[in-house]
Amino acid sequence: MKAVVKAKRPLLSKRHRKARLDFAIQYKDWTLEDWKTVVWSDETKINRLGSDGRKWIWKKTGEGLNDRLVQGTVKFGGGSLMMWGCMLWEGVGFACKIDGRMDGELYTQILEDELQETLTYFGKNANSIFFQQDNDPKHKSKKATDWFKDHKFKVLPWPAQSPDLNPIEHLWYHLKKKLGEYKNPSNGILELWERVQDEWNKIEPEVCQNLIGSMPRRVAAVIKAKGGYTKY
Repeated sequence: MKAVVKAKRPLLSKRHRKARLDFAIQYKDWTLEDWKTVVWSDETKINRLGSDGRKWIWKKTGEGLNDRLVQGTVKFGGGSLMMWGCMLWEGVGFACKIDGRMDGELYTQILEDELQETLTYFGKNANSIFFQQDNDPKHKSKKATDWFKDHKFKVLPWPAQSPDLNPIEHLWYHLKKKLGEYKNPSNGILELWERVQDEWNKIEPEVCQNLIGSMPRRVAAVIKAKGGYTKY
């Protein structure tokens, strides 16, 4: 036996587990070619100072705390930004910084602008793709629902509390890891967004393809766990 840090996962009720299992059973026969037709979307928060995860460094035996081993933190003034992004088999789509409070109206504007521009750029349309989003209230708002219906989008039904099923979660990890490699923190939110845009545009299609290619395994893992937690 050894002590380990408990992994943090969304709390799964019986209802959540059933919905996850139902989803996995419904899509267990989807092939990679099917998953290639999905456009994955999400929002994330990016901190100006530090990342959302841990940073590891080699430490010599007996070495005390010093600047090399400490990641400074601040209580106030660090700042962060929210961004929306999407990815598909061919690569990352257009991303945008979310200014102000995200609601159904702003989300619909993102769909009209960034999502539509992404599809145009890759030569796709609503008939050729499935659109994936989680169950955030702004995503399920009447305004957004009407927009999808009016533009004839096929929205992939999605079980709540299931970030492990969404490969774009690992794309955020990839992006934040790249941002964490900068030697000095950005001087402000504007410079942070410039870095985000630069690193986002550097993401190769292979990164997206490796993540999307894991979907059959993710679905199988949910079935094996009977709707419970997976390693993803």
